[in-house]
Amino acid sequence: MSTLSHRRPAVCLPWLRWLAAGLAFAAVAVAASPVEQAQTVVHLLDYVAVDYPEFVQDGKVVDEAEYREQREFAGRAIELLQQLPAPGQAAVVGQARTLLQRIEAKAPGAEVAALANGVRSDVIRVYGLVVAPRQAPDLQRAASLFAAQCAACHGAQGHGDGPAAKGMEPAPSDFHDQARMNVRSIYGLYNTITLGVGGTPMRAFAELSDADRWALAFFVSAMRAQPQVLGRGEALWGQGVGKPELGSLRAMVTAAPGEVAGKSADLDAVRAWLTANPQVLQSAGPAPLELTRSKLDETVAAWRRGDAAGARQAAITAYLEGFELVEASLDNVDGPLRTDIEREMMALRTLLDQGRPVDAVAEHVQRLKAMLDRAQEKLGAGSLSPSGAFASALLILLREGLEAILVLAAIVAFVIKTGRRDALPYIHAGWIAAMALGGATWLVATHVVQISGANRELTEGVAALLAAAMLLYVGYWLHGKSNAQAWQAFIQHQVTAALGKRTLWAMAGVSFLAVYRELFEIILFYQALWAQVGTDGRGAFTGGIAVAAVLLAVLGWAILKYSVRLPVGPFFVVMSALLVAMAFVFVGHGVAALQEAGVVKATAVGFVELPLLGIHATAQGLAWQALTLALIVAALLWQRQQARAPQAPRAG
Repeated sequence: MSTLSHRRPAVCLPWLRWLAAGLAFAAVAVAASPVEQAQTVVHLLDYVAVDYPEFVQDGKVVDEAEYREQREFAGRAIELLQQLPAPGQAAVVGQARTLLQRIEAKAPGAEVAALANGVRSDVIRVYGLVVAPRQAPDLQRAASLFAAQCAACHGAQGHGDGPAAKGMEPAPSDFHDQARMNVRSIYGLYNTITLGVGGTPMRAFAELSDADRWALAFFVSAMRAQPQVLGRGEALWGQGVGKPELGSLRAMVTAAPGEVAGKSADLDAVRAWLTANPQVLQSAGPAPLELTRSKLDETVAAWRRGDAAGARQAAITAYLEGFELVEASLDNVDGPLRTDIEREMMALRTLLDQGRPVDAVAEHVQRLKAMLDRAQEKLGAGSLSPSGAFASALLILLREGLEAILVLAAIVAFVIKTGRRDALPYIHAGWIAAMALGGATWLVATHVVQISGANRELTEGVAALLAAAMLLYVGYWLHGKSNAQAWQAFIQHQVTAALGKRTLWAMAGVSFLAVYRELFEIILFYQALWAQVGTDGRGAFTGGIAVAAVLLAVLGWAILKYSVRLPVGPFFVVMSALLVAMAFVFVGHGVAALQEAGVVKATAVGFVELPLLGIHATAQGLAWQALTLALIVAALLWQRQQARAPQAPRAG
């Protein structure tokens, strides 16, 4: 039985409990969705894993009523499993039947508990159940919730001695009971709070939000921790102990305290401290690579049960919400591995689009997970060193900011070179608006909502393609002024007039999109990196940003200084070439982003990968870039033809 349930004495009318539980589980079987049914199975197996060792010892039944209940729960689990979707079901049902057989044979408690936990883990994996909170639980709020919702039965300190507990059968659980709490995972507690316990006063708290139920589960799990243990756990965590095993919320909630303590006392102290201080873990949910692994498992599970759309969505999420957030950090320590993982994740989606067999998809996922394990080793146990934090922050800003600096410097150099300073306010308005919107994006992404990976890539892709279109327009316009005749006409007829409104707004639009697209990506990369570097690396992280900002400023100044010294003709040729080249790069990045968002299909081809030039080895991306080159060539030929055409005499 789960910890939030109530300890049952031997004489408490078991037939009433069985009747109530049977009716509850029958209702679940009839009305619940497959996910809800699977969640109930997990809950039942959690009961068996905890209760059976207490009531069957040395091959003898200590409490006949409780023993019958273990058999009943195992049988109910089999019934519910048989009603779940077929792919993957047969193996899990077979394991559940083995569990029931071992219960009927009065097998040792440790063996039955291990079997029950094994079936529970397989159900979670096969049916893609969510087993971790989306964000670090708020234990201060949990304390208030416990006082309002739980203390009346469980007591203010969780000893099961609340004012309403008197005469209650079964009695409320004591959260300081070491034997029972040691076999209680936080996920098991969450399940009990969510589903309740049939036939006992422990009701379901469905009216509470998911975050509140997770917070309560952490809170009651942390109640029995002693101050000296917490202090020791904090010190050990600071030394790196426990980060590989407990470095994510998912790992924390699925491990039973007894399992952790069985590995080492130090690890158990770290577990106790993390349970009381979950905010030190990834605040946005599971660690990125952990989330990637879980979504890859969901991909295979969905593909097995014939859910093609669900499998494809899980595969997309595995990249966007997980691996992509550590790409920049991995690039600093093993760039080829980052490229290989990215390519294989794209290949997984191709397998799904081609309708390949389940075994082929599962084999590909296993290879990917092995590569993720290597990436985890490269990145370290959940945090970067100060030098790694510095390098990551520096390179992210340099890489993402370089494109924006090139575009802005080229446009500003043009208006200074031609004396068209009336265009500068438009250009400055564009990048200032982008900075302001970037700041608002950071506030929203940090404090209001979590921007999904798909929305992130969609925003980046659309912004990149719009920027490419504007760059092509401005580049075409600039190239038209590159020969002496066109330049003289420009000077004679426009030297006293402002640039056309269409050109001015195009420049402002390019300024805005070039900066916002890069800033949007930088903000989201830095959010993930900030959580990864830990408190020790945040000074180095900030230093990396400062150095990168200085380098970008120097680069922009150099482009301005030396480009304006070029003769007029070469200046226009160089600037227009730079802008159309950036348009080519933006098209490649834009299509790649839309592919990562799942909007555009991706067909891998044997071609060179040059991300700095926006070249990604997919048929769709290369086709769009080829079309861009064709448009550029056609525009140049058109301009050349127009320049050679005889000009009509001007009136006057």
